[in-house]
Amino acid sequence: MKRKKKFKDVLWLCMIVMSVVACKQKPVDTPSTAIQRDSSWALLPFVKVDSVNPVLTAGTNTFKCPILKSHVKWDEKDVFNPAAVVRDGKVYLLFRAEDKIGKYAGTSRLGLAVSDDGVHFTKMKEPVFFPDNDSLKQYEWEGGVEDPRIVESADGRYIMTYTAYDGTVARLLVATSSDLIHWVKHGRVLQGRYKNAWSKSGAIVSRVNGEHVVAEKINGKYWMYFGDTNLFMATSDDLIHWMPVREDDSLKSVLKPRKGYFDSRLVESGPYAILTEKGIVLIYNGMNLEAGGEPGLAPGAYCGGQALFDKNDPTKLIDRLEKNFIKPEKPYEITGQVNQVCFLEGLVYFKGKWLLYYGTADSKIAVAIHE
Repeated sequence: MKRKKKFKDVLWLCMIVMSVVACKQKPVDTPSTAIQRDSSWALLPFVKVDSVNPVLTAGTNTFKCPILKSHVKWDEKDVFNPAAVVRDGKVYLLFRAEDKIGKYAGTSRLGLAVSDDGVHFTKMKEPVFFPDNDSLKQYEWEGGVEDPRIVESADGRYIMTYTAYDGTVARLLVATSSDLIHWVKHGRVLQGRYKNAWSKSGAIVSRVNGEHVVAEKINGKYWMYFGDTNLFMATSDDLIHWMPVREDDSLKSVLKPRKGYFDSRLVESGPYAILTEKGIVLIYNGMNLEAGGEPGLAPGAYCGGQALFDKNDPTKLIDRLEKNFIKPEKPYEITGQVNQVCFLEGLVYFKGKWLLYYGTADSKIAVAIHE
């Protein structure tokens, strides 16, 4: 009897210890053990506007390329991946457009389109930002200038991050403007040992003030998320000159792909990051692995996710949506220059609604709305 009682006591003690250990363990971040989280911090839901999508398509506009010294149909091939901003009560899209000529069968330039209601747009006839015979030609030609993101500065300037592609390396660059039409190029974001490193997709941390999106300092610095594998960070005193955040003599990774999820292959910054009371909300793009990604989602598909970072430490990840909130479903999202793509890049708060603009299959531009 004593042996049985002792055995029962030991067994009971083991069960208590195991329960305590289990309570202290953090949940594993995999689809099979996904936990219910408070996602009230996220911008949800977004509804695609099927009645107008796609809102922008390729055209036959021409302009005289200063490098080729001849007229080209600059938006003939595709239009996609736009930045968005509200100015004077209208929505402006600064969008990527490609021609059909040259070494890469499509040099990228940035066009401008304007809308009174955020869903019906009129293009300007000529691009407003393009490779030129300037000091940055070596980085921008002849792949072009791609994938802009825009915020405002406290003094009213527009700060644009964009990708320059020379055909071999993509580099993240900065430009500024007072009117969205005339731009000053400031060169590469990364300097020193990283100046020729592959870099893309700069999303600056900002605060939404009415219909204006203004870059906001945290701990005396401006912050930017960037990257198209993992996400990294850089800081700045003036929004022009940036220093990467490093850890153990390498770029500090703040968001990584997740095996078995929609973002299993890579993560890439979306529009600007939004500073809120609950933290910094970052809309990002995730790519699904061909094998080992999210089951039921097309291999290589680009979908949208959202992550929350600490408002006092932008490098600290607090939460992340378990599922994508937007994915390729429509014919113009599934088939195009690159199939299975919803690439999120432009966001505005306009007339009491959030309007999210995204490239579809690297071919057209669509909009989804959150009220």
